[in-house]
Amino acid sequence: MIITLLTDFGLSDPYAGVMKGVILGICPEARLVDISHDITPQNIEMAAFILEKSVPYFPTDTIHCVVVDPGVGTSRKVLIARVKGHLFVAPDNGVLKRIINTAQAHEVFHADRAEFFLKKISATFHGRDIFAPLAAHLANGVKPEQIGEPLDQYVRGEIREPELQKGRITGEIIYFDRFGNAVTNISRTMLKGLGNIRIDIRHHTIQGLVSAYSQVKPGEPLAIIGSFENLEIAVREGSAREQIPLKYGDKITVLF
Repeated sequence: MIITLLTDFGLSDPYAGVMKGVILGICPEARLVDISHDITPQNIEMAAFILEKSVPYFPTDTIHCVVVDPGVGTSRKVLIARVKGHLFVAPDNGVLKRIINTAQAHEVFHADRAEFFLKKISATFHGRDIFAPLAAHLANGVKPEQIGEPLDQYVRGEIREPELQKGRITGEIIYFDRFGNAVTNISRTMLKGLGNIRIDIRHHTIQGLVSAYSQVKPGEPLAIIGSFENLEIAVREGSAREQIPLKYGDKITVLF
């Protein structure tokens, strides 16, 4: 059984490794896949986006364990969701919104049966003590219905969509990759058939889209549809995040 891990723990601390140890102690046959441990701390929006873009590449029956949890130690619930043949273990904070809100059919459970947690629960490390054990028990064949009751009231969250007006689309930056490329919430579909476009971001204007970084000179900003199928702002052989510079939530306007 495949279990994916998506956290904001980073790799300099032992947290991600300890979670893996807990999972393997309960389900030695688990196949663990790191989606990322470099989510910006407490950045639920970023985690929701990365999860949405990653899940389609995993086979059905995969278990996805998501621990981006600013509310750790509070009364927020722990969720198990069943969506399109996948299982998700996550805090009730909206991190599953792009998975749940876009699915026609889904089931959500309140995972509150302590026999499926570790015996001692830390107030600051539910990833180790709650989420990892739940993922492992699911991999061992325990059903969500055995771990908690169905839940109708949970944090659904809002997906911020671009605004379409006459002659323009206004979106925002929702993710930076390690190269400093700025991924926006404007999809390829929204740009289809628009012809010549102009892109304004901060104090910079970019004319049209390129299909490869090599179509501009080194150090020059560009706009491209990236592997997430969203509009990205990049700098050839550089970092758009640093050079322009850009930050999360910066508005981007496409004029056509």
